[in-house]
Amino acid sequence: MKTKEELEQSVVMLEEALQSGLTQSKVAQADLTIAKQQLADINKPELTGSQLDDIQEAIEKAVDTFDFDDTDNYDKEFELDYDGRVQLAHFDFTNTQDLVEMIVEKVHKLFVEVEEDDNSQLNTQTVAEKII
Repeated sequence: MKTKEELEQSVVMLEEALQSGLTQSKVAQADLTIAKQQLADINKPELTGSQLDDIQEAIEKAVDTFDFDDTDNYDKEFELDYDGRVQLAHFDFTNTQDLVEMIVEKVHKLFVEVEEDDNSQLNTQTVAEKII
């Protein structure tokens, strides 16, 4: 049978081992999160800060030029309240597609569209093989 001191020392060692394992688990979890984000970002095009600013400015211009005061952009329902006053019961912005199209148009003007070629790697390889 173990003595009290041996059991206390065993408890301390087990607590330290558990704390060490928790620390390693947290580090592994953080590394996993970073790896997942890098995997998600791998095929995203890279943009400079200036390009991101241009995109934000294009969106702001599109939203600023949209006519939010045009009542045809909204569905409205009116009702009479208990005092006999007319009140707005329902108000819904329905013209979101026009706003989206304006934003997309402004952002598209910032870029030149190129045709995607699924065989681009194959073509490059073929050219390289011919040179060799």
